[in-house]
Amino acid sequence: MTSAISPAVNPSSGADAPQAAHASARLPQATQEPRVSAILTALGRAAFVWDIPSDTITWTEGAASIFQGIDPLLLATGARYGRLIEPSGSARTNIFSAAPTARRRFEEGVPYFIEYGVRASASAPMLWIEEAGCWFADADGKAVRVEGIVRLENERRARDEQLINLSRNDALTGELNRTYLTAALAEAIEEAARYRTPVAFMMIGIDHLARINNAFGFDVADEVISDVARRIRRRLRSGDILGRFSGNRFGVILKNCGLDEVSIAAERLLAGIREEIVMTKSGPVSVTASIGAVLAPRYAQTADEAINRAQEILEVAKCRRCGSLAVWRPDTEREAQRRINIRVTDEIVTALNERRILTAFERVVDARTREAAFYECLVRMQQQNGQIVLAPDVVPVAEKLGLIRLVDHRVLELVIAELAETPHVQLSLNISPETTMDVDWWAAIEALMGAHPGVAERLIVEITETAAIQDVDDVQRFVTRLKNLGSRIAIDDFGAGYTSFRNLRKLGVDIVKIDGAFVQNLARSSDDRAFVQTLIDLARRLDIRTVAEWVQDEQSAAMLRDWGCDFIQGRLIGLASPSRPWSGPAAVPATN
Repeated sequence: MTSAISPAVNPSSGADAPQAAHASARLPQATQEPRVSAILTALGRAAFVWDIPSDTITWTEGAASIFQGIDPLLLATGARYGRLIEPSGSARTNIFSAAPTARRRFEEGVPYFIEYGVRASASAPMLWIEEAGCWFADADGKAVRVEGIVRLENERRARDEQLINLSRNDALTGELNRTYLTAALAEAIEEAARYRTPVAFMMIGIDHLARINNAFGFDVADEVISDVARRIRRRLRSGDILGRFSGNRFGVILKNCGLDEVSIAAERLLAGIREEIVMTKSGPVSVTASIGAVLAPRYAQTADEAINRAQEILEVAKCRRCGSLAVWRPDTEREAQRRINIRVTDEIVTALNERRILTAFERVVDARTREAAFYECLVRMQQQNGQIVLAPDVVPVAEKLGLIRLVDHRVLELVIAELAETPHVQLSLNISPETTMDVDWWAAIEALMGAHPGVAERLIVEITETAAIQDVDDVQRFVTRLKNLGSRIAIDDFGAGYTSFRNLRKLGVDIVKIDGAFVQNLARSSDDRAFVQTLIDLARRLDIRTVAEWVQDEQSAAMLRDWGCDFIQGRLIGLASPSRPWSGPAAVPATN
């Protein structure tokens, strides 16, 4: 069987020779065949027998290719080989921890499987070894022999490490991803609470990254993100932790960091980001970032709480001034407002489910004859105690909390039902900017128009000027689609956003409602008079009807009439009422 033993790793002279010969005699019969040894070598494996009493290991030829760079003498005994294993040789000795059963003691042996690293010296590369085999015991249960096969697992280990790295780190920046950043933050907060030390969590957001995307493309934006990550990393202490939280946001964990240190660290990071131009393949790009920070566990007991508060205060920093720092602190007014929001949200949802969303009607009259032209439908919410909540207390919260589309759907149903019941009345309703793009709202209005012929011509849909100027092309499609159904379109609060008259002509709206902020003080403000008179004159030239909101007195009404304003509404005419004004004694048939 000597041909099956690698001469390089099987000492043949000196004190070790008898032990090697003894081990060779104990090799499994299969490994004593040259053909089997060659097959193992071709497969990148090597077989061995470890004679424990003599501490001699005998290898087949393939060992030399597996343990490249390691002196064969270091592989010849269990003691020497064990010293090569990192972190210690215990990886192999632990295979004997369980005594074999009596049946396996002499015949079958006890199978095992282990993985470990082998290194010839501290500077040498690590060789990852996979070892499988059986160990055998004497009559007393003491291990006397091990037979096994080893193979080199560096490639698989590298693939596994790459997969672990990909699961742990962000692919673009190489820093921790959101999952591991959150886990590290939770651990840091727990440690800070245990040892009563402060830890700070920063959320760093690149300012206006969307502009870079639009101007140069997403690949250039990725370059910016990677460069900013490197700049942050260079300015952190050795124990600080950096991770990419989301597209343009990074999280930084600063251990043993109080309020004063947060300000110093933030300024160092912000300066490092803004003071150098980012050189990209499309040219130089100037970048700034803003930071929101929170101290834990003082103001955040958990990782989720720290993240939420850091993001919240980051938005405050961005709104205040891009490139600045804001630190989260308790705010009684903010918390009170949140409680109100939660309560109002619950009330709105409950009111929708219980059909307590109502409408009030405000007369819009001809500026010359004071005859009713149409009625504006304003949303109201009836509380469970019977009290009525006005639109200014409902709509802003509903818009902020994403409930406005549900409110708009309900108001549409109420208005269409009213038009269907009263054939001679014309009504207008307001919709939020989000509703103009709501496919469900479109499906609802088309279905209702189909179910009630003749209703569309008596409906006016009001959209705010803010919505109109956000995307003129989208609003133009909205206007065209509604006019094809037969309805008219009004721009509400005109003047608040200073929409150009060129856009008005492009949109093709029928009515412009002048923002009441310019109307209510007409009698006392020469600036307002000049502004409103100019709007009315330009609208007339474009053949667009005008409505003046918030008319307070007869003097203002007379000026508006003389300037050619078509319709007026407000306190002088009568405020909104839940009763149907067209059915009372003051009702006047609607006119076109």
